Amino acid sequence: MVASFGMLGFNVTGSFTNNDKQQEISLTLRENKKKELLVNKELISPFSLHIGKMPVVFIAPDDTDLITGASELRRKMIDTILSQINRDYLKNLISYSKVLEERNTYLKRLSFGEHIDDALMDTFDDQLAYFGIPIIDARLDFFSRFIPIVLNNYAIISNDLERPSLKYILSSDKECYLDKLKKNRQRDILLQRTTIGVHKDEIEISLNEMAFKLTASQGQRKSMLFALKLAEFSMLKSYFGYEPILLLDDIFEKLDEKRLSQLLNWVCVENKGQVILTDTHAERVDRLLKEINVTYQSIILN
Repeated sequence: MVASFGMLGFNVTGSFTNNDKQQEISLTLRENKKKELLVNKELISPFSLHIGKMPVVFIAPDDTDLITGASELRRKMIDTILSQINRDYLKNLISYSKVLEERNTYLKRLSFGEHIDDALMDTFDDQLAYFGIPIIDARLDFFSRFIPIVLNNYAIISNDLERPSLKYILSSDKECYLDKLKKNRQRDILLQRTTIGVHKDEIEISLNEMAFKLTASQGQRKSMLFALKLAEFSMLKSYFGYEPILLLDDIFEKLDEKRLSQLLNWVCVENKGQVILTDTHAERVDRLLKEINVTYQSIILN
């Protein structure tokens, strides 16, 4: 890694080996905010071409917002997983997002008195349905496998003391997707945004038939985050046939040492996976990794 405090840009370069094939990956953020990604010195553009080439699971300090925050955060988590394992899903998601942005921009223009172009709105709706329905199909298939893994993980972590539930809630069934877009058109014009579609779907987490984020204790929320991330790890490993890299950023803020020790043991010992971990206390990390008896390398940045 090359970086200097006070500078506007940086470069991170790493060498990775998978199935005896070595790759050098370099990411540069320049002073003008432009990002450049090179794989074996070859420029990758757009970035989406690299998604899924090297599976990763990322846990950051604000990840408990997956449990307590807006539905957008949970959709983003699922989109991140599916985009790594399903190239068509990623393409449809990118295309859907572009059409959605264009439609919402047009809806805002209508608020200034511009005459509505029904043919243009029909085109937007047709495209949203065209790209949105395959996204629904992919998510339904994904959740049929993902949810049982999450619930099983949670049962193990909590010693089966409570039984939460997860549900994928559609804003519109795919059979009436296009029709519902058209029926909601006047409402969308009034609110200046597209009010139904895959960008409004929800992953509902509940406990005792109440919203998990309202009733769960801090420990239960951490356990659910743990269960979700282990399920993500399992899904990626099942698809790729090898362990994804686990990235843990300042994770002691959100997982206590017991849960973190369980996580590292499961990834590093039971699955022989690789972890990249950052923390502000080197001695704490050293103690934790020595306890599970794994080989590791420390880099201390001052």
